Amino acid sequence: MEQVGFKEKEYSKKLDIKLWIKLFRYLKKYKKLVGILVFFMLNVALADAIFPQMTKKAIDDFVVVGQIQGIEKFIAKFILLILWQTINVFIFIVAAGKIEMNLTYDIREEAFNKLQQLSFSYYDKTPSGWIMARMTSDIRRLGEIISWGIVDIIWGSSLMLIIAIYMLIFNIRLALLTLSVVPILILVSIYFQGKILEAYRKVRKINSKITGAYSEGISGAVTTKILTGEEKNFSEFQELSTDMRHSSIKAVIFSAIFLPIVLTLSSFAMALIIWQGGNRVISEAISYGTLVLFLSYATQYFEPVREVARVIAEFQQAQASAERVMSMIEEKPEILDRDEIIAKYGTILDPKESNWENLNGDIEFKRVSFYYNPKEVVLENFNLKVKAGESIALVGETGSGKSTIVNLICRFYEPKEGQIEIDGTDYRERSVGWLHKNIGYVLQAPHLFSGTIKENIRFGKLEATDEEIIEAAKMVNAHDLIMRFPQGYETEVGEGGGKLSTGEKQLISFARAIIAKPKIFVLDEATSSIDTQTEKKIQEAIVKVLNGRTSFIIAHRLSTIVNSDRILVIDKGRVIEEGRHEDLLKLKGKYFQLYIHQFQDLMPQ
Repeated sequence: MEQVGFKEKEYSKKLDIKLWIKLFRYLKKYKKLVGILVFFMLNVALADAIFPQMTKKAIDDFVVVGQIQGIEKFIAKFILLILWQTINVFIFIVAAGKIEMNLTYDIREEAFNKLQQLSFSYYDKTPSGWIMARMTSDIRRLGEIISWGIVDIIWGSSLMLIIAIYMLIFNIRLALLTLSVVPILILVSIYFQGKILEAYRKVRKINSKITGAYSEGISGAVTTKILTGEEKNFSEFQELSTDMRHSSIKAVIFSAIFLPIVLTLSSFAMALIIWQGGNRVISEAISYGTLVLFLSYATQYFEPVREVARVIAEFQQAQASAERVMSMIEEKPEILDRDEIIAKYGTILDPKESNWENLNGDIEFKRVSFYYNPKEVVLENFNLKVKAGESIALVGETGSGKSTIVNLICRFYEPKEGQIEIDGTDYRERSVGWLHKNIGYVLQAPHLFSGTIKENIRFGKLEATDEEIIEAAKMVNAHDLIMRFPQGYETEVGEGGGKLSTGEKQLISFARAIIAKPKIFVLDEATSSIDTQTEKKIQEAIVKVLNGRTSFIIAHRLSTIVNSDRILVIDKGRVIEEGRHEDLLKLKGKYFQLYIHQFQDLMPQ
């Protein structure tokens, strides 16, 4: 179910500090929140370290001596300590929650902006499920681990430091006994977290495939039903789910082994304290309250150790998500304007339209060569000159290079060699946004966005008035059809335009393409999947719409192109015939054969 030719990058197996530094830069905007979080987490750690001392005081001053004088003052201090801790916890939870939401928003926004800038080739080779997994679960995971990871690391490390200092102050020998198992714990943590990282990286990789399978299964549900492919889909999905389960269980097993080892080391430290501390209590070298204090500290000390180890493990687990999200954010578009072009004309997301030149529509290919795969050249030393306002039809067999020519004109791809000039200037000397703003494109399988008909037509020109929307619809013969719906232009089209027929979607997409009054117009098999009545409406609209515009029509139904100024018959990336419809029929060459084959039932017997 993966996209053909897509192979996910293999990432490093060690914790990549540079990668996390890149992600932590998103915190720069929230320095104040981070400062508040750090301050109150330090307060939480300090309060946690003071509670056992309150217990020691209660034992030594009240329990052991068997008196309650001064207990009111002690209780008041204890209540104040609880209130202080309550305030600390409330504020740090609010701060961490805000950081999590803001980080998730910022990373997702930057990733989505990058997706708007990436070239067609990225979407050709990258499965939609892979992108969806990055934009949803992976980014959410990063927001959680960065915000709450800060909480646990600051609390854990500061609590360990404070407890260690207090233990050394109260009794150096017992402190060293307690801390003696820490080096072993560090070595064990490094080993197990490496294993856990490896397992979870595989889990995230399989999760991307499962998300892709979800996406493909839903979008192709009708085809699956028609071809009775449910069993095959279920089998493939079951295989992915089984791999996911096995990898997840492996990761859980490593985690399950790791935690008891930490608990065992913690228990061993406590046993040493009871042994040595008990002897010292008997010899009256330390008080009973001090022994209880060290037992409390031993328990407390290994809790933040476990938490810090857990957070490091989660950072390692989340690194798989971090690597994938950052690889998408740092992906370089294949079609990218030079710095000086951006400085003058702006970007797609931030255009400087005041500097844009007018586009007339003269187009020329000069010795253009192009390939998707270096081993399979599509165009080689290709030359073509089109005058402004000329209507060009491209016909030929599948794979002949028709769509490639149009995609190069639209600068969805760029020539590997040679150049394409628009109005006498290499189009790489203008911005991508300038060109795309002047292009109207109608696809064979039009896609409408969820919303109303009016909103979908306005998508072609966001500032368009209602009057302009109606004018565009009338120009392409879609107005009467739209008004037959009970809600007219306010009719909901459904996801992908699913509530409309293919012909209705095509007419609306036609209006959407024409509303911005583009100087270059492209029709890519726009009538191949519609009924005869709708085709007639589109053919009538084509005559009006294409008048005065440079246009390219890729046609399967030759009836669509009989009035074109020039018809180019493309074969293996070369123009083998060229001329008007009547002239090509007289040649009785390739075009004649295509025409006879398509209309043989109308030809005289």
